[in-house]
Parts: sequence; C-alpha cells; structure tokens
Amino acid sequence: MALRLCPSIHHQFIVPPLRHSNRPIRPRNLSSVRCCISEPNDSLKLVADVKERLGNDYHNLRVGMHGRDDEDMILWFLKDRKFSVEDAVSKLAKAIKWREEFGVSELSEESVRSVAESGKAYVHDFLDVYDRPVLIVVGSKHFPGKHNPSEDEKLSVFLIEKALTKLPAGSEEILGIFDLRGFGAQNADLKFLTFVFDMFYNYYPRRLGQVLFVDAPFVFKPIWQLAKPLLKSYASLVRFCSWYLFAEGILEKPILSI
Repeated sequence: MALRLCPSIHHQFIVPPLRHSNRPIRPRNLSSVRCCISEPNDSLKLVADVKERLGNDYHNLRVGMHGRDDEDMILWFLKDRKFSVEDAVSKLAKAIKWREEFGVSELSEESVRSVAESGKAYVHDFLDVYDRPVLIVVGSKHFPGKHNPSEDEKLSVFLIEKALTKLPAGSEEILGIFDLRGFGAQNADLKFLTFVFDMFYNYYPRRLGQVLFVDAPFVFKPIWQLAKPLLKSYASLVRFCSWYLFAEGILEKPILSI
C-alpha cells in the first residue's frame, strides 16, 4: 500500500505510507557532537567558539539544555548558518531568548489541552518510512478568533517540540501535513500560517523536511499567493497534492487517518 500524491497533471509525487518504527524512539538528547559531524576537529572548534562567544556576549542567557552551552543545539545552528560563527551566534541568541520569553519549557499536555481538544493539530502516532515524525494540521477545524491567538501559538510550539522528541537516532527532520479538505474562507488565517513557518525558520531551522498541502480548495489559492513570499526558503518545501490510496488487490484501511 502507498499514498500517491499528484501536484500537477505533468508530475506525480509518491509519498510513502506512514508506519510504526520497529526501532525504539528516543528523545533527542545527543551528549556528543562527534557522532553527527563529518569533520569533527573543525566542527568541535567552531562549536567551542560559538559557546565562548555566547558566554561572553550573552552571559545572561540560560545554560543547560537549549541554553547557550547546549552543544547539540549550537552544532545544529552552525549547520543552518553554513558554519559561520558570527551568524550562528546571532541566530542562537535570538532563539534562546525566544524560548525563555515564550515559556517553551513550561508547555505541557495540560497547558494546551483546551485548544488541542479541537483536533485542529496533532502529532501522528506513526512515523513515515523516512523515520520522520508527522505533524498534522486540520485546516477545517481552525477558526480564527475562537481561541486566543496565543493559545494557537502555544499549541503549535508544543507539537513541534513533541514531534522532535519522537525523532529516532539518525533522523533529523519532521513532515508537516496540512489537511485542507473542507477548508473554507472562515478558516483562513494568514497570520497564523506565517507564524508557523517563521518559527521553523528562526527557532527550528532545518527541522522541517517537507510540507504537504492536501486537497487545497480554490479558496485557498489566493491565501497561498499572499503567504508564499512570506515563507522565505520554506516555500520550496511545499507540495500541493491529493490523497488517494492504491494497492494491488484489495484496498486496505488507510494507515493515515486524517
């Protein structure tokens, strides 16, 4: 069984089905940067340089996990900034400050329960065959103004954090699916859409591997035309597609229940 997605009449894009991973899913707590770099000596020196700069120039920033001495996060931002120490320091300082001000570490299932119960977004129980956690947004269940925008933002951040904890060793990206079946003008929220992509760009760089807009109706097209320039490089990750299952023989129950 597989899911075949058709962005256009001239191109078919095949997306593999989701499945449970047989390997245990471990939280991403990599204690050593040596295991994930191709040039350990140079990279370790750059990590140390960034850590020193952050300690000298931003000594008020927190320490510990997701703090100014978190080597795994430093390495990740170095990769994002093409190993430019100056650029990585600048982007990291903003990200660490944002995490503190937003209260990322204080988010929990209970703190987002009221908005999560709407079913508008969730992390799927399955990984895809590339071992990517799957974050699903159901557009038809999002009504701007029904919840305080800050509550929607908290849910988004909580689910991104949750998806990242499901990354198996060796996997680095997540898959985002926007289920737009039944989407109408009443669900349109350009501000929220750009907020989500801005988060990935500024605070979770290189974590979003691909984005699927599923069964986007005509009313969504002008929204996309407005949003696309605001999404920066992430716009290139977006694919418009339609869900349908194909199988040889008997059609099975969909693994992905969106």
